[in-house]
Amino acid sequence: MADDGERLDLTGAVEAVERFLLQEEPRFTRDEVIEQSGVEEAVAEELWRWLGFPQADHDDVAFTRLDVDSLRQAVELVELGVLTEDRQAALVRTWGRSFARLAEWQTTLLADVALEEGVGDPVARVAELAEEVLPRVEALQSYVWRRHLVSAAGRLLAVDSPGSPATSLAVVFVDIVGYTSRSKGLDEAGLVGWLEGFESVCTDIAVEHGGRVIKNIGDEVLLVADDPLAAAAIALRMVERGADPDDPFPEVRAGLAYGAVVSRLGDVFGPTVNIAARLTSLARPGTVLVDRGAHDALSGRPPADDADRDDQDADRDDQDGDDEDAGDAPYRFRRVRRTSVKGYSRLQPWVLRRR
Repeated sequence: MADDGERLDLTGAVEAVERFLLQEEPRFTRDEVIEQSGVEEAVAEELWRWLGFPQADHDDVAFTRLDVDSLRQAVELVELGVLTEDRQAALVRTWGRSFARLAEWQTTLLADVALEEGVGDPVARVAELAEEVLPRVEALQSYVWRRHLVSAAGRLLAVDSPGSPATSLAVVFVDIVGYTSRSKGLDEAGLVGWLEGFESVCTDIAVEHGGRVIKNIGDEVLLVADDPLAAAAIALRMVERGADPDDPFPEVRAGLAYGAVVSRLGDVFGPTVNIAARLTSLARPGTVLVDRGAHDALSGRPPADDADRDDQDADRDDQDGDDEDAGDAPYRFRRVRRTSVKGYSRLQPWVLRRR
């Protein structure tokens, strides 16, 4: 290990890892890659920019045969109609962002392991770990990707209209209560560990009940489920764990909405997502608020059109309602007064509880 203030020169390790990952020494300039791949210069530069790769000078020998083959394969995807013009930028940017974060984390992990061992030459150890670990990581990433493709294909083919851009999903936001005050008392490592623990538990609960986490947004998690009953179980389980003083899981609040959702490149969009977010901001600590779509789906109540709903609730807007059962499901609802939030002037929430 280096002494305090001394910085190890890992140049040799970087070069060794680069040779291993790229399978050869760099031997092409950017112009040579473009020429050999048969891709137009503007197209190549645009792809590299979307992927987040650093701009190489014309004379830099920084590329290998992998770069040539990859550019050619990208053009083949365009010719097959997979990478159409409207999909190309979004898809390639998603690849770039996702793999950049993954690579940063994996590289940091390898360096930490090599430097913490304190045995032998850390530079040689980084290169050795790369050869031992990275092929296994690559194989595991391929496996995880294939399993998620199977799941995604199953969900797509199960809907009534596979060509439709929107499907019915239950959307849940879960938000940590008192995040700002709690985070001020933690150092960087403590804050990262706390948030990673929160995200890990949320993922475990979601997967256990058949949901899937879409993304973590600091102190908030966005997840979806095909079945509103599963989403309700997930949200209630999280607020119950947060209410347990003996459980390290933080106190949370949640919003659940059910309706049409547009899924694109691993993210979800649409009014149902927006409503779930608004409900979360309205929810009191330790509670789950649901929208009318989730209320009707969970209670088995036939959906009414907006006019009928407005007539039914017109004289009840300024008062909270009594508890009502959710049919055969193990839940109860308590209607709360309508609320105006950004984008929705008369949002009708219900508090969801276990029966």
